[in-house]
Amino acid sequence: MNVAILGGAGRMGRMLIDCAREQGLNIVAVTEAPGHPLIGTPACGDIRFTDAWPENAEAVIDFTFHTCVIPNLANAVRCRQAYVLGTTGLDAAELAAVGEAAKSIPICFAPNFSLGVNLLLALVERAAAVLDESYDAEIVEMHHRHKKDAPSGTALGLAQALAKGRGVSLNDVVCYGREGIVGERPAGQIGIHALRGGSVVGDHTVMFAADEERVEITHKASSRAAFAKGALKAARWLLGRAPGRYTMRHVLGFEG
Repeated sequence: MNVAILGGAGRMGRMLIDCAREQGLNIVAVTEAPGHPLIGTPACGDIRFTDAWPENAEAVIDFTFHTCVIPNLANAVRCRQAYVLGTTGLDAAELAAVGEAAKSIPICFAPNFSLGVNLLLALVERAAAVLDESYDAEIVEMHHRHKKDAPSGTALGLAQALAKGRGVSLNDVVCYGREGIVGERPAGQIGIHALRGGSVVGDHTVMFAADEERVEITHKASSRAAFAKGALKAARWLLGRAPGRYTMRHVLGFEG
């Protein structure tokens, strides 16, 4: 498979390069933003960092920044390339662009590409269907100090899974942190709290707290390799697929 890695100088980009080479995939391009100091310097093997779109790639993997998503999608549609999107923090227009592009190309868009987290998403949805509103639901996530968006895309995905399990709209029940005199916690509320510090790759805990007991489901990532390997698995899975918007649940066989 001919694969291109967008944003190859970043932490995830470097990990994607290492994992792709380890798996014997053919990296045909590693890109960075115009003006980046690494443009023209070696990225891996004979491949140098470039700011040109990788037209010869069968699949592109994008873990860049949300403002890059719309032009990247347009280029992928133009070149009819499979597209793996791991960028988080997308706004409404960018999310709409993903949906529109999925009419023309296969896209795997997921808040997290690790096998463990996608199992966690399924477990949380099931737990939320069993543990009713008498169990207060809270989500706590922690990431390294350099992460730009909060809460994490994974935390939002967990909140959406929780809301789906309870048959409610997340927007109607979500609470992003608390400060001041906020009053008693409403029944059915889903709290999301973001912590930042150090070099934490990604920790997520979903808590269901009742008067008599507390259930906690936790995932801790010790290496970005878990995300990179999942993204590469998604890229291989997308080849030959019909246009559409897919998730890791499709890649892993959790959904048809």
